[in-house]
Amino acid sequence: MTMKSLCLALSLISVFSSVALANDRYRERPPVIVSPDLSAPWLMQLGGGSARPVVVPQRQTVRQPVYQRQQAVNVRPTRQYNGVTSQRQAGVQQVAVRPNSPAKAQIAPQFLPQIVSYQTQHPAGTIVIDTPNRFLYLVLADGKARRYGVGVGKPGFEWAGTHQVTRKAEWPSWTPPKEMITREAAKGHYLPAFMEGGPQNPMGARAMYLGSTLYRIHGTNQPWTIGSNNSSGCIRMRNEDVTDLYERVNVGTKVIVM
Repeated sequence: MTMKSLCLALSLISVFSSVALANDRYRERPPVIVSPDLSAPWLMQLGGGSARPVVVPQRQTVRQPVYQRQQAVNVRPTRQYNGVTSQRQAGVQQVAVRPNSPAKAQIAPQFLPQIVSYQTQHPAGTIVIDTPNRFLYLVLADGKARRYGVGVGKPGFEWAGTHQVTRKAEWPSWTPPKEMITREAAKGHYLPAFMEGGPQNPMGARAMYLGSTLYRIHGTNQPWTIGSNNSSGCIRMRNEDVTDLYERVNVGTKVIVM
C-alpha cells in the first residue's frame, strides 16, 4: 500500500506542475493576426478581450504603364468611286500605339482653299498658277480670286507658259512617259507602263490637261506634298480641291503658269 500511495502522489504532483507551467506560459494572450479585409465574416465571431488585433499591412503593387490599343483598318479601293474617294474595309487588326501620339499635319493652313483679294488684268475664269509661292488662283470678279495650295515641279522641272484646258477626266488613268520610267528605274523605282484610275493612282481624282503638253493639273494621293516642289512638272492639288476646281472650269479655260 505504501508503494502504491507513493506512486499516486508523484503522479498528482506531476499533473499539477504541468498545469501551473501551462498557466504561466499563457498568462498573456498571444496577438491575434487578422486579414486587412475588415469585412471578412469570420472576424465578427471573435470574442471580446483585452487583446488587440494586429493588422497585416497590404503590399502595394506598382502597375506598369500600358499602351492603349486602337483598331487599324486595311482598306482597298473599289471600282465605284463616289465623290472623291471610295474605300471598303478589308480587315481589322489590333495595333499597340503610344497614348497621346501627335498626328502628322496633312497640309499647312495657308494652302487650304480660301477667297482672297487678287488684283489682275486677266478676266474672271482665268487660272493663274504662282509657281514660286505654290498657289493656284481662279480669278473671280471684283478683285477677288479663289486660291488653292498646289505642289509644283521639283528643281530642274520648273516651267512657265500660257495654255488652255484641252481635256478633263475623272479618276484618270496614268501612262508614265518613257523618259520618266527610265529616270526612275535608274533610282531603283520601277513604274508600271500603265495604271488604271482609282484612289491608288498618283493622278488622283480629277485631271485637266494643258494644251498639247504632258503637263496636267491633277489630284494626288499624297496630300502632305501640297505646298512643296515635288512633281515632274505637273500641278498637284488635294483631291478635294481638284474636284472643286474641276466643277468650276470648262474645256478652253485659259491657264497661265508663272
